[in-house]
Amino acid sequence: MRFTISSGSGQTLAIGRLFIQTSETGQKLCFRSERGTLIEGGTIDPDGDLTEAGQELYRQFFVTWGVMGITMSSQFR
Repeated sequence: MRFTISSGSGQTLAIGRLFIQTSETGQKLCFRSERGTLIEGGTIDPDGDLTEAGQELYRQFFVTWGVMGITMSSQFR
């Protein structure tokens, strides 16, 4: 599933995919753009809750693009 990340003004910042990255410290929610930018979110809770992982991913979007109020929309391809 593809995701489009847009600024509050409607500018497309990136198009890419969400995925789960597994490491020694646990599983992280991540985003990879079609241009190769990798953004790591937070660790997924053991019970599968994505709340904190998603919040950290959005914080990393801000760090990457310097834009608050972003929108993520999904689309099937």
